[in-house]
Amino acid sequence: MTGPDGGTPPVSRIPWRKSLLVRLLLTSVAIAMLSVGATAWLAVQLTTRAIQEERGQVLSDDSELLSRLSGYAATHADWDGVESTVRTLSRTLDRRIALTTAYGKLIADSAAPGTALPARASATVDPLRIDTYSEPGAQLAGIDPRAVGPYRLSPGEVREVSATAGRRVKCLTQFGGGGHIERMPSGRTVAIPEGTSETVVSQCADAADNSAMPSESAALEALGKLMTGCLSGDLKQVVKVDPSLRKLFGEDIVPGMSDRTIGDQQTQNCIDTARRTQLDPYVAAPATLYLGDREQQRSGFDLSPANKTKIVGVTGLVLAVTITLTALVAVRLVRPLRALTAAARQPPEHHARVAVTTKDETGFLAAAFNDLTARREQMEAQRKAMVSDIAHELRTPLTNIRGWLEVTRDGLLDPDPDLLASLHDEALQLQHIIDDLSDLAAGDAGTLRLHREPLAADELIGQVAAAHRSRAEAADVHLRADADPGLWMDADPVRMRQVLGNLVSNALRHTGAGGTVALAARQTANEAILTVRDTGDGIAPEDLPHVFDRFWRAEKSRSRRTGGSGLGLSIVRQLVESHGGTVAADSAPGRGAVFTVRLPRVGEPEEGGL
Repeated sequence: MTGPDGGTPPVSRIPWRKSLLVRLLLTSVAIAMLSVGATAWLAVQLTTRAIQEERGQVLSDDSELLSRLSGYAATHADWDGVESTVRTLSRTLDRRIALTTAYGKLIADSAAPGTALPARASATVDPLRIDTYSEPGAQLAGIDPRAVGPYRLSPGEVREVSATAGRRVKCLTQFGGGGHIERMPSGRTVAIPEGTSETVVSQCADAADNSAMPSESAALEALGKLMTGCLSGDLKQVVKVDPSLRKLFGEDIVPGMSDRTIGDQQTQNCIDTARRTQLDPYVAAPATLYLGDREQQRSGFDLSPANKTKIVGVTGLVLAVTITLTALVAVRLVRPLRALTAAARQPPEHHARVAVTTKDETGFLAAAFNDLTARREQMEAQRKAMVSDIAHELRTPLTNIRGWLEVTRDGLLDPDPDLLASLHDEALQLQHIIDDLSDLAAGDAGTLRLHREPLAADELIGQVAAAHRSRAEAADVHLRADADPGLWMDADPVRMRQVLGNLVSNALRHTGAGGTVALAARQTANEAILTVRDTGDGIAPEDLPHVFDRFWRAEKSRSRRTGGSGLGLSIVRQLVESHGGTVAADSAPGRGAVFTVRLPRVGEPEEGGL
């Protein structure tokens, strides 16, 4: 269950059939399909009949509701006060009713404030373009007859035209025909012949039938003016309209041909446009109607016992299947998680592991847990070894200092210059170890401070070479330094001298007499590459991955004085990584070693920038 690098394999390798996500999705889909299927079956069984019975009633109610609201708009100049009408209709028809302007501003709503409108509008209320009065249950194109505006007759005028219509119906009946009286919303009464010949109709005609009442005269005159320029053909600009608004009369251009009835589509469009313009101030603005179900809390199910039994039975079956599927999946999921929990609760020194029994996400989690336990066990061993190494490194100089001081105190040895120099060397070595440990601790804690500045690579290489030249000459080792000109880095000069100093010291320590240690600085487009190359014994391949580990020595038998503290290369890696760079080692036994430091390079600073 581990990858080639010792870690856990990627999740993408899990077979899709064993994936935890797939299994959860399949379980959810199965439960959802069962629930949806059962719900759909119940819905079809229990609601089809009810929908068929209620559909006709709903359509009838909606038509009546639209007619009522259109009538309100036709008889009111605005929608102020429609709230009470809306609420009354909502209670009567058991529907939610909402009205908004054409721009979406709420006019009235039977629902509670803040309730969202239905997703789609049901109709438009516009009495100047939609007639819901002439034919009940239908929506006709045209002006609602209830929009009478300035044509409304006074009570006296209503009585007068009603009497005239009554006399005409009586006349039609007397001469063998018949008729009935039809009262218009404006109050005007019209006699409608029934099965009567044209002769009888003409004989019973009354001039008062087409006479405008005083309340209508001004409105008819204004209507004629609005039609000016609308008609074409052989009509003059002056027109007159029958008070019933069913006939239009024009005055012919040729004298003697007046009172001709016009009924073509152009004339009808003209009179409709003029009437809309005239009636617009008297009717409410167009509104959008939204219909929905009223939110009601009912006391119980309005179902028969048989339907209730069906619902209870199907619900119980779905619940039982859901619980069974969920329990099966949950048990398989929880079992490995409980094993992980139990292992995590074990004491740290036990390094408990869990068995990997599946190849899904939980199996990979268990493998990752085992890998983490192995790494923790390894880190614990390294920690113990590190504590032992630190104790050993500190104990040796302290023991030497203490022994010489006790001998001197007891008078067995005089504190001559050689003794003091030896004690001083031991103190310096102790201080060196403590400083190295302090640098490593600061790097681990992220508190290592760097004082960056533009740093020339050739100056850095020259300073390090000069500092170690005397030691190299004493060991009969040739020390060379070479750097590309114009190579600059943004780095801490002190820390970089410490990095290269540690690498040179390490190289001199492992290079025999007559050997060579070479420092070099090269550049690429984005990097500064610093190398320290020696011709020493080299490093075995199995030891190469550990050269930067703390307190590691390739030869365990080397003493502290010949092998150093074992912290130098660890500090090198810490400082280089703090600068945003990398360090690597390459070597082979008998062919020396090469340590390569790569750092980001910068351009040459401007004059006066340093």
